[in-house]
Amino acid sequence: SIATMLGSEVGLVTVMYTSQKGFTGGFSAFHIGLCAGIVPLIVGLTGFIVVPLREARVKTIPEYYGLRFGTRVRVLGGFILTAAGILNMGVFLKAGALFVTALTGLHDPMVVNVVMTALIVLVLIYTILGGMVSVVITDYIQFIVLSLALILTAFYAAGELGWATIIDTVKTVHGESGFNPFAEGEYGLSYVLWSLFVFGLVSSAVWPTAVMRACAAENVQVVRRLYTFSSIGFMTRFILPQFLGICALVYFWHNDVGRELFFTGDGRVTADPNITLKAMPSFLAQILPAGAIGIVCAGMLAAFMSTHDSYLLCWASVFVEDVVNPLMGGGLSMRARLAMARVFILLTAVFLLAWSLWYPLGQDMLDYLAVTGAVYASGAFALLLFGLYWKRASSVGATLALIAGAFAVLGLKPVQQLVGLTARLGFEPTSAQIGLVTVLASSVLMVLGSLLFPASSAARKEP
Repeated sequence: SIATMLGSEVGLVTVMYTSQKGFTGGFSAFHIGLCAGIVPLIVGLTGFIVVPLREARVKTIPEYYGLRFGTRVRVLGGFILTAAGILNMGVFLKAGALFVTALTGLHDPMVVNVVMTALIVLVLIYTILGGMVSVVITDYIQFIVLSLALILTAFYAAGELGWATIIDTVKTVHGESGFNPFAEGEYGLSYVLWSLFVFGLVSSAVWPTAVMRACAAENVQVVRRLYTFSSIGFMTRFILPQFLGICALVYFWHNDVGRELFFTGDGRVTADPNITLKAMPSFLAQILPAGAIGIVCAGMLAAFMSTHDSYLLCWASVFVEDVVNPLMGGGLSMRARLAMARVFILLTAVFLLAWSLWYPLGQDMLDYLAVTGAVYASGAFALLLFGLYWKRASSVGATLALIAGAFAVLGLKPVQQLVGLTARLGFEPTSAQIGLVTVLASSVLMVLGSLLFPASSAARKEP
């Protein structure tokens, strides 16, 4: 359970976006890893959210919505989850292609597009044919390969650069903000709070690809132990790649060609996220021997596939089981649902390829993933929190909370520009600030909606 949990959550895209944060933020980026480790540990010790879900014997989170709030909330929640999940995957292909091309020196944009196409076709073949069995097996193998590759590479990079050089360079480039996340710079208080919620609580206890492991666990004791021991992996999945990003910063700062590519004339890290994403794989291509590059590339490709298969299967299952089947009266046969899931996986893959080619990133990849995840998670957190622990929560409150949470999409830079958000507000809000507001709004509307439109006594029964 631990291996498949971390196997799906530690993917190539994880390594890419976390290393980017290490490159742009220095050691202060480690606070993300600390949040990602501490909160799952608390979840494991207390059983917060995940234990009641396991006791409800549901397979998906929208299924719980249906048991607690009715079919309409289940369908709405399932649709928002599917849309947010697919958008969340929208940059996975680009990250994988940029890694492979930067590591191998194939920087031609056309080559990037070809690699993206080849990768998604490879994942499609065994996900559609093998289903959950192939997902679990590849997750387990990938967890072992990637863990060894990351640990050995981190030690090798530190030995090549030297600790004193690493510390001094981060201090030169980032100053105090390179070590203190609360200092003025890359992060700040709102981002740290956002990290606790998104990278700590949501990624472990609300995000479906993790929760489905808890729901499938043998019993409640296994769920608690799963999260308690996985907390170490949740933490290191951020810190190890972030350290490699810091090493890339140090290497290219002392390299004339690298300094020209990754830094501005006044010595700051470039603001272009498409360039900083390439820093870590470009660094590995420079320092690793040829054989080691092959091993790391193999581990990363395994990680890429394991993340994609888990996510594709998850969103297809949610769409079929929690949107289509309830709308059809729950009468679809198993064969019809399996066929529909396979078709949906194929259509999702086509969309992901088009989105990766078209969408202008506009911000660090980790922030993009946090925003798209919050489109679902802001409302989902309110429904799970109040649905599980407050008997008066009603379907009206749940509906309002889901709708309010969807406004987290305003955290995407292209969406902000499209609606003129900065001009309307008079300042440019950060994605963390918008995310925190939507979380608060969803919870408030959940309470107000439930008080103004209470559930009937029959609807208040626990699932």
